[in-house]
Amino acid sequence: QVQLVESGGGSVQAGGSLKISCVASGDTSTYSMGWFRTAPGGEREGVAANDIDGSTTYADSVKGRFTISRDNVHTLYLQMDNLRPEDTAMYYCAATPRWRVTRAQSLTPTNYDYWGQGTQVTVS
Repeated sequence: QVQLVESGGGSVQAGGSLKISCVASGDTSTYSMGWFRTAPGGEREGVAANDIDGSTTYADSVKGRFTISRDNVHTLYLQMDNLRPEDTAMYYCAATPRWRVTRAQSLTPTNYDYWGQGTQVTVS
């Protein structure tokens, strides 16, 4: 069983930066992990994913602005630069066993088994 806890959200002006974190309880060394977001009135969408081999995948809307990283088996980060008002959303960390998801599927929320409670990011 994996439990995920996000932190680091907040309010920032457009063009600013924010770094959010996700700490996992349990060994996620064999898990793919990702960041997802839900904007007000919208559906959950994939933002960025990180596989155990270090490969990363990004949504087109955040490429060149967001960077996903994992510094050990327990912590996942999302560095967000040049933030835009349309990035305003609740951001969720998620994890799933590596065998459950291919790189092409890594931004699809339904492929993930474990979810955090979310951290709010507001860009004005």
